[in-house]
Amino acid sequence: MKKLLPILLALGASLIFALGASLFFALGASAVAAQAAPNFTMDQVLDYPFISETAGCEGGGHIAFARDLHGVRNVWVADAPGFAARQVTQYKADDGQEITQLTFSPDCKTLLYVRGGDHDANWDAPGDLAPDPDSATDQPKVTIWSASLAGGAPVKIAEGDAPVISVHGQLAYIADHKVFTAALNGTGKPAQLFFDRGKDGSLQWSPDGTRLAFVSNREDHALIGIYTAKNQPLAWPAPSTDFAVSPRWSPDGKQILFARRPGAGGPPRPILKQTPDPWSIWIADAQTGDAHLVWKSPDTLLGSFPDAPGEANLHWAAGNRVVFLADLDNWPHLYSIPAGGGTPLLLTPGAFMVENVVESRDRHFLYYGANTGTTKDDEDRRHIFRVPVGAATPVTVTSGEGLEWSPAIADDTHVAFADAGAKQPMGIGLASGDGTGRRELNSGGYPADFPRDALIVPKYVSFKTTDGWTIHGQLFARDDGAPVKPAVIFVHGGPSRQMVLGWHYMDYYSNAYAVNQYLAAHGFVVLSINYRLGIGYGHAFHNPDHGGPTGAAEYKDVLAGAKFLQTTKGADGKRIGMWGGSYGGYLTALALARNSNIFKAGVDFHGVHDWSRLIVGRYGDPEEKRYEKGDLDAAIKVAFTSSPDADVAHWKSPVLLIQGDDDRNVPFQQTVDLARRLDAQHVNYEEMVIPNEIHGFERWISWERADTATAAYLAKQLGVP
Repeated sequence: MKKLLPILLALGASLIFALGASLFFALGASAVAAQAAPNFTMDQVLDYPFISETAGCEGGGHIAFARDLHGVRNVWVADAPGFAARQVTQYKADDGQEITQLTFSPDCKTLLYVRGGDHDANWDAPGDLAPDPDSATDQPKVTIWSASLAGGAPVKIAEGDAPVISVHGQLAYIADHKVFTAALNGTGKPAQLFFDRGKDGSLQWSPDGTRLAFVSNREDHALIGIYTAKNQPLAWPAPSTDFAVSPRWSPDGKQILFARRPGAGGPPRPILKQTPDPWSIWIADAQTGDAHLVWKSPDTLLGSFPDAPGEANLHWAAGNRVVFLADLDNWPHLYSIPAGGGTPLLLTPGAFMVENVVESRDRHFLYYGANTGTTKDDEDRRHIFRVPVGAATPVTVTSGEGLEWSPAIADDTHVAFADAGAKQPMGIGLASGDGTGRRELNSGGYPADFPRDALIVPKYVSFKTTDGWTIHGQLFARDDGAPVKPAVIFVHGGPSRQMVLGWHYMDYYSNAYAVNQYLAAHGFVVLSINYRLGIGYGHAFHNPDHGGPTGAAEYKDVLAGAKFLQTTKGADGKRIGMWGGSYGGYLTALALARNSNIFKAGVDFHGVHDWSRLIVGRYGDPEEKRYEKGDLDAAIKVAFTSSPDADVAHWKSPVLLIQGDDDRNVPFQQTVDLARRLDAQHVNYEEMVIPNEIHGFERWISWERADTATAAYLAKQLGVP
């Protein structure tokens, strides 16, 4: 299951960034929220700004961030010394085109960004077609754009993705899994940089800009390659039968750091039983290709390859030390080790997880996000910290009841980050590396009728399951004098996610937070459950036995949440509804199928309804042609019995099914299949199909329609005026 869950169950909406905000935000007059009555509209609470990405210039003195308001995405830049922010793109439409991969040129004069695509997809669409969520008649493309920091309109450079720029200003990028190059000013014709029969990615220029390292994925193994020039053959340092990943150049450009994972082969690995997913760290000589082992993981579950943003988070730091992330003490933590090998030093001890790691310009420090701090219930928040690469002496950069995430190096002494609060929507903060001098930057404010003051602060709660697990959650309950209200359980997707005590650092879950606030203001008590399989509470919680298609053990957490609500003052335990998306859609459907006596209605966004189909798809070809089957047949049976389809005969409660039909994370067929089964059982259901939308809806209007329908459906079925 260790290998199964990251691949099959990564159903949430994509690239994770770390989180938080704790100060009172200094806002301009245009951003001051009007006093709003609790009866705010769905449109108002969904009209929050979202910061999707931050980036710092390696040369220092500039930060960039991508901002989304009402579905209109734009790029902003803030410049030293005052870091006054300004908008550098002028897009006007809710067209569903992502803005990702903000990339400064080394001289900090140019900023690249990628427009379009689905960067959270589990698979590519046939023909690698880019999503077309607004049903445009011209086929959308994933494109790379260049914006001059001196001003002027952005220029389209090429169709492609994953841009990197050398110190000499040469651009390399990926198109159709091949490496191309193009001029930064958009002139001339893009050209393929070199031929390689593998699927290329993970581009890394050498410090002097003369060589390009990359990963060549050969399906059953992967190699590190080095391109130097057209008249020189590609070099392949330390080739092996493993998957080589995450190449990093040494500061002098003479060596390459990378990680290895076992290649695809050997007897079938168990599906129903967790087994270690080993990995190792290597350094290869860039000229000779000779390599030496730096560190090898223990052959234990805790030693498995990290399932975290950035995965191994490899850095070649000052003092010739290698930094990596691992779960060795039950928590995703940072370690450093001499490049020649030795005993790893735990840099970030404590009962918390590390996310979103960035290196200081001098490579002496690491900035990271973590769910810890000195404020009560910080395990359900995010704050920013700094630690030297050679000592376990972390320093707090941000703290308090807010949330801060996605650190970006602003200059030699300052770090920028996205931030928010329980009521306050997202902005950009700036602080010195020691946490002093924190202030808010102008990031565009938010609409005057955004109901900030009408929102409530969710309460951290916990409860026990029948098998002894402690489950965490947030309770949204408005004290308005009503004696009793219907209750709703919200379950996140992923399942490698964690809901927090404020606006979330992923757009998918910021949307969910807004809906939960709306429901709490309109006659419901809402419990958001952080069930087992989620992040934030240690490796064992994240990787339990018998989860999902191997037994659905996490459903016990949902039942425990219902029991908690049945004893919660002000909640009507006889009127409990449920909603969630992706993995949360799966759990919603499972609850309705197994316990319609408890869960009286539900809204299922793009959930999995038959795990066995996904098991067969993942392991059935070419495994079905092998003599050795391992536990495949038994796993398919368990997967089906762990699915809502297996209990559809007991399904009585009404449900609203919602999905975009260009979903690249959960097959649309999963909803089609469930609808036919509900028809056969004469179950009352409604459906909302959104043509051409993907898993995490790209357009604001898609979310607005789906969220409005969700609230109306739960109100109708649970008896809220």
